[in-house]
Amino acid sequence: MPSRKKMWGARFAAKTASLVEEYTASVGFDQKLHAEDIQGSLAHARMLAKQGIISREDADKIQDGLKKIQKEIQGGTFEWRRDLEDVHTNIEARLTEIIGPAGAKLHTGRSRNDQVVLDFRLYTAKRLVQWQDLLKGLIQVLAARAEEHQDTLLPGLTHLQPAQPVSLAHHLLAYAQMFRRDFGRAQDCLKRVRVSPLGAAALAGTTHALDPKEAAKDLGFPEIFKNSMDAVSDRDFVLEAVFTGCVIMAHLSRLCTEIILWANPQFGYIALPDAFATGSSIMPQKKNPDPAELMRGKTGRVYGDLTALLTMVKGLPLAYNRDLQEDKEPFFDTDKTVRSSLEIMAGMLGQLTFRPERMQKALGLGFINATELADYLAAKGLPFRDAHAIAGQAVSYAEKKGKALEDLSLARLREFSSLVEPDVFEVLSHRSAAARRETPGGTGPRAVKDQLNAIAAWLEGRRSS
Repeated sequence: MPSRKKMWGARFAAKTASLVEEYTASVGFDQKLHAEDIQGSLAHARMLAKQGIISREDADKIQDGLKKIQKEIQGGTFEWRRDLEDVHTNIEARLTEIIGPAGAKLHTGRSRNDQVVLDFRLYTAKRLVQWQDLLKGLIQVLAARAEEHQDTLLPGLTHLQPAQPVSLAHHLLAYAQMFRRDFGRAQDCLKRVRVSPLGAAALAGTTHALDPKEAAKDLGFPEIFKNSMDAVSDRDFVLEAVFTGCVIMAHLSRLCTEIILWANPQFGYIALPDAFATGSSIMPQKKNPDPAELMRGKTGRVYGDLTALLTMVKGLPLAYNRDLQEDKEPFFDTDKTVRSSLEIMAGMLGQLTFRPERMQKALGLGFINATELADYLAAKGLPFRDAHAIAGQAVSYAEKKGKALEDLSLARLREFSSLVEPDVFEVLSHRSAAARRETPGGTGPRAVKDQLNAIAAWLEGRRSS
């Protein structure tokens, strides 16, 4: 039976109280970092051997032992011991059991302080890359659905009120741009995550002749720490990653609200797929957008994760403090929420049915071609503010008569301005209103096609990079 003496316990005469041991142990959650812990230890062992700090024979034993431990963990036979506190000590203790004294040499020139932050940086980097892959998948779905609906029009809204006609493609591509920026945020965040802290040791560096750049290169990190105290004590890379998750969730939440509204029969713009809806226990007609509602709700918990992390770091003196043990669970929660939400949204958007006929019907509500009349008069030389007032008068009249602007006669429209000619009815057409907005990024057909082409080129660039 291996000794239960803690690795740091030599100067302690009494055992840790069981309640304290339970309270301080992190192995229940930080074992998620086992692959990264082994990855970092393999790189550290290779560097130690290259620098002549340990023998090549010991380095080989360490590497063989770590690979065996990895297989045990993957096979479910590894015993996680709470008395060993964390993932790092559990793995090191098992390594020494397997290979003997050589295992105790692995920690040369290294502290759990730089070890844990390395593990967490490796883990965070991998998850950010996964977020990017899922973001690309969602953008691809949005672009595909937009491609299908370049000719479908619906009311564009401001203040949740009818504003101007836009194409459904244009509307969907607005979200594609949001998620494209999220991809860029994750990419930029990775630059600051992929910084190796190995060699910082506890806080002051080490007397051993380490080569931190060699270990960083082995791990695929382009940079190393600039200050050992900063390296072990700061967690701004996690803050930035969780903030990126918050923005992703904010964009998803906005899209969820539109899906929820559009699925309501009073809008009726979409029919939800059965696989992404639920029913009612009492009302048989109900088809509830529960996944979208839950996703919108889960956005708040991710915001809470960021708040927890910001609060954790705000008062910490240099260097490492045990408060930093609380950095992992908020990120684990954010990561799980972001990944599942992106995957569900892509599946839901790919399968839902758009109902162009309902969107077409809604175009006739709310005088969404009033701006066209104002622009028409302004193009004929009338100051826009005067044109705006005339269009408003025409809307007021039509509303009282229960008619749309395009239903008013030419003679009636000319009562508001003598500048009105027969060509006004082409201008008041909803399709014409959308088609004439060909400025870059607009809802006109060519402008939308340009957006689609740009998204396609961007996606292709991500495949080849």
